[in-house]
Amino acid sequence: MLRTIFRNQHRAFPPGLISVYLFTFLAASLTAQTAGMGALTGRVTDPSGAGVANVTVTATSADTGQARSTTTGTDGTYKLDGLAPGNYRVKFEASGFKSLELPSAAVNATEAAVLDTKLEIAEVGNAIPVNKPPPVSQEDLPNAPSSSTPPPSLQDLGFPAEQSQGNAREQALLDKRTHMLKIHQRLGLITTIPLIATVATSLNAGGKTTSTTSRDLHVALGGLTGDLYFMTAYYAIRAPRVPGTETRGPIRFHKVMAWIHGPGMILTPILGAIAFDQKSKGEKVHGIASAHGPVAIVTAGAFGASLLSVSLKF
Repeated sequence: MLRTIFRNQHRAFPPGLISVYLFTFLAASLTAQTAGMGALTGRVTDPSGAGVANVTVTATSADTGQARSTTTGTDGTYKLDGLAPGNYRVKFEASGFKSLELPSAAVNATEAAVLDTKLEIAEVGNAIPVNKPPPVSQEDLPNAPSSSTPPPSLQDLGFPAEQSQGNAREQALLDKRTHMLKIHQRLGLITTIPLIATVATSLNAGGKTTSTTSRDLHVALGGLTGDLYFMTAYYAIRAPRVPGTETRGPIRFHKVMAWIHGPGMILTPILGAIAFDQKSKGEKVHGIASAHGPVAIVTAGAFGASLLSVSLKF
């Protein structure tokens, strides 16, 4: 009996017809969920009429207080979907521009509301802070290296806001230079460790009663110091320069000291190799090799002064 009823019901509702009913039901359900929702769209431009990218657009419902956010594309356009009909408070924020807040924008369910805006260039010091550091000169470095320190901008170097907004190439050069100079400073701090150790071991490496072990240790530390030093110098020499900036403050002194410890770091190991050869033969250090110690001390002093000039404010 039950089998007969099941067969009759199965014949009355073929599988294909059941699928159509399910599809129709799901489509109606989805339509009901999206019906009655509105959208907000528009374009954000600068004073010249060009689109502004990466502008944060936030729409806050005046009725519920719920907020929705999006960012503008490369052409300055944006779109906020799925907004309940009503009044919204819309805020526009972008780095280098004054923030703009519109107290009321009506959104309805029949068509997308269009809201075009124009942002004004922010005055220097009043721009929206997006990882903006304190003003620094071209080559200024922080007192203590930190990966959390935000990079400088072109406005920090004295460029007006109008010019820095459209100067992406110079900003990219500045970002790369800042990154390389931070590595330069970190390596300089690391280099001081074997440098001090090399100077300390030199006291027992040049006397009449010095052992081979003392000389070998002094040579090894000196070689390590030289390798680290030239790695440090590489990041300073290869750091790109931003046109239109000038060197000032402690950086001038830093560069002057480089003209002393730079040649010194080349001459010291050469003189040291000659002195090492003489000591290995049982001879007393003589001739030009006798200048190895004084040159090394002057070089170390100039390197230390150069390091302090960018690590301490004076």
